[in-house]
Amino acid sequence: MEQSILNIQNLQKKYGDNLVLKDISMSVEKGEVISIIGSSGSGKSTFLRCINLLETPTDGDILYHDQSILDGKFDQTKYRAKVGMVFQSFNLFKNMTVLENCTVGQIKILKRSRTEAEKIALEHLEKVGMARYRDAKPHQLSGGQQQRVAIARALSMDPEVLLFDEPTSALDPETVGEVLHTMTQLAKEGLTMIVVTHEMAFARDVSTRIVFMDQGVIAEEGNPTDVINNPEHPRLVEFLTRYRDESQQN
Repeated sequence: MEQSILNIQNLQKKYGDNLVLKDISMSVEKGEVISIIGSSGSGKSTFLRCINLLETPTDGDILYHDQSILDGKFDQTKYRAKVGMVFQSFNLFKNMTVLENCTVGQIKILKRSRTEAEKIALEHLEKVGMARYRDAKPHQLSGGQQQRVAIARALSMDPEVLLFDEPTSALDPETVGEVLHTMTQLAKEGLTMIVVTHEMAFARDVSTRIVFMDQGVIAEEGNPTDVINNPEHPRLVEFLTRYRDESQQN
């Protein structure tokens, strides 16, 4: 059996006296698409930010190919390229063009030449349907277009795993579909993904595993059909009932 790409062991995150993540353990295998669901405040985004080291865990460990990423000698900059992140608010550099946004990390972190970086960036912009906007600035694009550029930027770094932190939550309903379509295509190509999402149809249809977080712990996890059709944890039953009620009202 192949070793896990990521192995999260007894992870905790505390802010003052507030324990946001409580003893979370999870492994991530190559090619998995893991959807993390749960109510606001359950610790989902904090968990993702700890995996990417935007937050430093208070306790526990995260192993990347059996190496602790919390070890002082570990190259965290290269790790962040290999375990990339797509944010809900896009985080594009406003003063740069679409193409420059997708090349700057490659040149600075991966030490690629500008020519090579632009070639790779354009391949990924083409993949997400944004190549013709290469010279546009972020403010000239819709939210959905900016998010697709952000995905292309992350892909240009050759990530092994891509983390998505509620990638559609800042989008208009019309543009949610184009971003989900892009993510679905990436899943079909075998990209390993961890997605914090409220898009339950995506979680059900695209994920290989759903993880339900509640009050800082993994309360239930399993294959999408079991988790959604036969939930066991009372809080998950309540969460799914609320979701279905909201869907019917919209």
